[in-house]
Amino acid sequence: MSIVAEAFRRTGVIVAVATALGCGSAMAQTPVKFTLDWKFEGPAAPFLVAADKGYYKAEGLDVTIDTAGGSLEPLNRIASGTYDIGFGDINSLIKFRDANPNVPIKAIFMVYNKPAFSIVSRKSRGVTTPKELEGKKLGAPAPDGAYAQWKIFTQANGIDPSKVTIENVGFPVREPMLAAGQVDAITGFSFSSYINLKDRGVPADDIVVMLMADYGVNLYGNAIIVNPKFAAEKPEVVKKFLNAFLKGLKDTVKSPETAVDSVIKRNDVAKKDVELERLKMALKDNILTPEVKANGFGSVDADRLDKSIDQIAITYDFKNGKPKGETIFDASFLPAAADRKL
Repeated sequence: MSIVAEAFRRTGVIVAVATALGCGSAMAQTPVKFTLDWKFEGPAAPFLVAADKGYYKAEGLDVTIDTAGGSLEPLNRIASGTYDIGFGDINSLIKFRDANPNVPIKAIFMVYNKPAFSIVSRKSRGVTTPKELEGKKLGAPAPDGAYAQWKIFTQANGIDPSKVTIENVGFPVREPMLAAGQVDAITGFSFSSYINLKDRGVPADDIVVMLMADYGVNLYGNAIIVNPKFAAEKPEVVKKFLNAFLKGLKDTVKSPETAVDSVIKRNDVAKKDVELERLKMALKDNILTPEVKANGFGSVDADRLDKSIDQIAITYDFKNGKPKGETIFDASFLPAAADRKL
């Protein structure tokens, strides 16, 4: 064999091996189905940034991210095994587990250290404090995560609930009804209702946001949750997902102006300035809390979680006994504490 032929033969072998390795790497990507709790809006940016910057792929994961229709849908999706990992309200998860004890879905990374549950009203409707809700009409979607805390809120603020008219409204008409003066206040997530009202032309100085966490509702908020079978069979995949998400979260905190582009590219009707403001609200009010600044992202305070379950018992009758926080939140999948520091 000539020297030239031998060189071609060896080159061909190298290319074949490289191609095989490349295919093997692509085949090694583990599929993960992930569900958000809502639309592609500003607060979803950390999950999307991790996808766009290749952080999931670098961990060997092929992650599909889908939207959802509210707090309960991710729980049903995760419990059924239709989705592997999701983003949802830990308080709804606690009640869901009590009602479905054979499906022990768990929270594994706390994202909203302070929940976005709020009462949103208008000064022009005469509601600027909790007590002023008496004699008024409150628009509240029945499955709304914020409305689920109504009983806690009324007890903490000395409100007589019999003096507040509750109107069950749909999510799409909630803010339009407040903007039109058909209700005097609404329940909702702070960064959603406030921004939506502004976008409908309600003056910012007429909008009152009463973040329930500032008025005696001492709960945690949205967390990353996992299907128990998936977690048991693929614990390393769950850890890799959280590693990648953490990088996306840190990038979002560092530059929300850049991170929001990952939302806009997936939502044709979204406006960048609107979603950026929504994201910045979530970062300031719900994610970058004093507890997170002290302890880092992702974890929970065990005593605080137990006390939050005590508050949930005000609104919900546990059928299988009040759970301990350690059965609800599993910290074993979290990235190293040093990596989770701001």
